[in-house]
Amino acid sequence: MSGLQDTTLLGPSVATRMSILDRFLAVWILLAMAVGLGLGRLVPGLNELLAALEIGGISLPIALGLLVMMYPVLAKVRYDHLDTVTGDRRLLISSLVINWLVGPAVMFALAWIFLADLPEYRTGLIIVGLARCIAMIIIWNDLAGGHREAAAVLVALNSLFQVLLFGVLGWFYLDLLPGRLGLDTGGLDVSPWLIALNVVIFLGIPLAAGFLTRTFGEKRMGRQRYESAFLPRIGPWALYGLLFTIVLLFALQGERITSQPLDVARIAVPLLAYFVLMWFGTFAFAKAIGMDYDRTTTLAFTAAGNNFELAIAVAIATFGITSGQALAGVVGPLIEVPILVALVYVSLAWRKRFLAERR
Repeated sequence: MSGLQDTTLLGPSVATRMSILDRFLAVWILLAMAVGLGLGRLVPGLNELLAALEIGGISLPIALGLLVMMYPVLAKVRYDHLDTVTGDRRLLISSLVINWLVGPAVMFALAWIFLADLPEYRTGLIIVGLARCIAMIIIWNDLAGGHREAAAVLVALNSLFQVLLFGVLGWFYLDLLPGRLGLDTGGLDVSPWLIALNVVIFLGIPLAAGFLTRTFGEKRMGRQRYESAFLPRIGPWALYGLLFTIVLLFALQGERITSQPLDVARIAVPLLAYFVLMWFGTFAFAKAIGMDYDRTTTLAFTAAGNNFELAIAVAIATFGITSGQALAGVVGPLIEVPILVALVYVSLAWRKRFLAERR
């Protein structure tokens, strides 16, 4: 995957040396989505089988895919450089404001604008907006050439605030604020244990594995050999894990997605608007306040991504697997995956111009 990051700056000769896996990234992801939808639609009992492989509301196959996806990227992080990020108050404050004030408010507004007549889907979208990304953002950021250490710190920060604020914000956006505005109110009964378990599995385990691999790997073979020999060998597994996860996600709800195309289209419109507004708005903001390309990209992807694993788990636990809220959560990655892949390419296309303006 490192080849994809370098193509824009190093010219067409690099593109010709990239692996087929990297060069046709968008194609593989779209194929994975199609395979997942086909399996969910055509294979009897697959949905029930995958849904049964859960512990505490966490899908074990999806957890496996995400762990395989995140581990190679987190093994690349130079943990001894994290202090260059933790000391950047502008980046940390910007991330907190955008993720926990702006993001949920934007999704709340879009959900009411586009789905005022569909309360179940509206609630599901609001839940998606509350679940800030702690998993897949790692790989989008890496593909776009963002700052790995910054991504690790911001994801960890989001995880902490997710445990602290998810339930509070759910009450605020589904009960208090709609009531004050004279709108329909709802409720969200979510267990802090579910949120904490989600954070531990989807971030804690791969983060610990990446840190331990980097620490002991450098001691055993030195930094140069670790980065030149070991990391290239495990790097492709991040994309394998991503494709495996995408197949599973769409297989789980393939029948529902393909049997309710009009509902999916209604849910997709505000989601599309959300991802575009959050990514481009954050990118423009970070660039305007003088952040470099690496941090600008990381902040933009952190702001645009959502923790769809948590959103789906909460929707199913609270409203049931056949609920409209759960369907809205499932449509999240259906829109997020291709849009953020496209934004990876947009980011890379802007990289050379961005750096030229900074000279």
